Amino acid sequence: MTVHAQGTLTFPELFGLPLAVDLRTAARAFGICLGTAYNLVHRGAFPCPVIRTGYRYRVPTVGLLSALGIDELPIYQDDLSPLVIEPTLPGIDWKDLS
Repeated sequence: MTVHAQGTLTFPELFGLPLAVDLRTAARAFGICLGTAYNLVHRGAFPCPVIRTGYRYRVPTVGLLSALGIDELPIYQDDLSPLVIEPTLPGIDWKDLS
């Protein structure tokens, strides 16, 4: 994942996130600074679920994407397997059947 010095995460970066991210990455996704993110977590007002593991905070990616209004990952044509298998009959062109 490419890390920008400043700014929010891009869509390709968001779609490439692991199952859970640290609070810094979640703050970048929302476009807020880390200090504000910690303040929101301590007040119970962070915009998505946060899990505390020891001294660290983790944010499940599914909750992060949902809070950003991204409910589903995009599906690209290249990712889909062909749903129709072309016939292999001799002398018949697939285009003739449509």
